[in-house]
Amino acid sequence: MKKLLLAAALSLSAFAANAADWTPPGPIKLMIAFAAGGGADTQARLIAEELEARMGWQFIPEQVTGKGGLNLAAAIKDMPNDGSVIGMVVTESLGYNMRAADAGMTPEQFTPIVTTAGFQMAVVSLSSKGWNSFADVVEAAKGGADLRFGTMSPKLSDLAYLLGEANGVDFNIVQVRGGRAVMDGVNAGDMDLGFMAGIQAKGVAAGDLVNLASALSEPLQQTPDAPTMADLGVEFVADGYFMFIGPAGMPEDARAALSDAIAAVAEDESTKAGGIIKKAFGGASVIKGADLDALVASDYEAAGALLKAASE
Repeated sequence: MKKLLLAAALSLSAFAANAADWTPPGPIKLMIAFAAGGGADTQARLIAEELEARMGWQFIPEQVTGKGGLNLAAAIKDMPNDGSVIGMVVTESLGYNMRAADAGMTPEQFTPIVTTAGFQMAVVSLSSKGWNSFADVVEAAKGGADLRFGTMSPKLSDLAYLLGEANGVDFNIVQVRGGRAVMDGVNAGDMDLGFMAGIQAKGVAAGDLVNLASALSEPLQQTPDAPTMADLGVEFVADGYFMFIGPAGMPEDARAALSDAIAAVAEDESTKAGGIIKKAFGGASVIKGADLDALVASDYEAAGALLKAASE
């Protein structure tokens, strides 16, 4: 047993050394699946900026937006897999979006590198509505109110539908582009409630907005007493993460070096990137290696069940 443990330790040490010794073969093209100037784009660019300062690596950012990250996926899948091309998407891109599009792509065509932050996805409304819980929303809907429910992706639209179905109400689902559009719609009164993924934190803290429910598999950090989707009768959740990916077959030393370097920046709250992640998402959520492979595979599998449930 001691020999086996020693061999394993030596193997891990050798792997770590190889990962630490890895350097990109040239400038790294960083594809970003989010609109320029937004929070996600800023996060990606600040991570690249910090890595240039720390590691001496050079990054060339490039916007490849559209179709929930699938345009980026299509662009990156046949690129060199030596670490010279990476992209930032969300886990939903390789999960629900890929499954729903049925565009001939699967998660196996990509190398998941590392996540940086998780979504604090919640069902949110204006405090002025007078709703203190999701039960108040259900009561209003059953009382005849036509409630407009804002979402920013097909997956969230399906979840909103199932949430209404589980609670015996029929929401008027309004799908827009991005969490900012949902928050703007709620604030303007164009929507009565909607899904927001952390952007609501400042408004909730100020008392202008209220988290009525967690759309996650666990309680919200900011409002831990809000019910979860399971509490409200829905077996599906909106757990998700910002994630860096590369083409399939990326060498393990390149993957490890990139994941470790990116994670170190995301977890360091003294950096601009880490500070933004802390402010918007409550801190870094780093998943990598085999754990990330398993997460991506399970998300893709769960997407099929969600699509089936929402179509019944």
